[in-house]
Amino acid sequence: MIKGKLTILRKKRLEDAELDYKWRVDEELSALDATSPLRMSYASYLRLVEDELRHPLPWSKRFAIETHDAKIIGNCMYYDIDTVKGQAELGVMIGDKDYWNMGYGTDAVTTLTNHIFNTTSFGRIYLHTLSWNIRAQKAFKKCGFTDINPVKRSGYDFRLMELIRDRWEQLNSNTTLSQDHSVGEPRSP
Repeated sequence: MIKGKLTILRKKRLEDAELDYKWRVDEELSALDATSPLRMSYASYLRLVEDELRHPLPWSKRFAIETHDAKIIGNCMYYDIDTVKGQAELGVMIGDKDYWNMGYGTDAVTTLTNHIFNTTSFGRIYLHTLSWNIRAQKAFKKCGFTDINPVKRSGYDFRLMELIRDRWEQLNSNTTLSQDHSVGEPRSP
């Protein structure tokens, strides 16, 4: 388990499949993920999930996103892990729409990037977000990601964004400093 301020990230379980399926067949969520809604039966999907859990891929790490009171609200992952280049791509989805615009996605991304940089030697985490998804881009920028350039993939227009280790370290150093000052003596102007 990886604990954030609002979220807990934990390894995926078979019990997650029912909610995952519900989210994967949702048209709005699929549009945000630049995919088509899932068309297979739940039974077929469950067999795929069982196989993924039995034989996890070494270049992909998947997590469920839970609230602190153990409600599953989404998924996140890092994948296309490249140990030679020292990088991975990040993905996140808050599937429970009741938790949109409340900071849970931002917290899950911050928690996952902290985990990645604290447990690997990666120098870069990157992601692709749809060009029209300004809300997601703002959330990623809050987490320290920088907008790099437009990318066209599979007929979709994306923004490539990245977080470099040096920037992450600087952001965490600034956070620690501001937390230290808020607890200690007042800062002089």
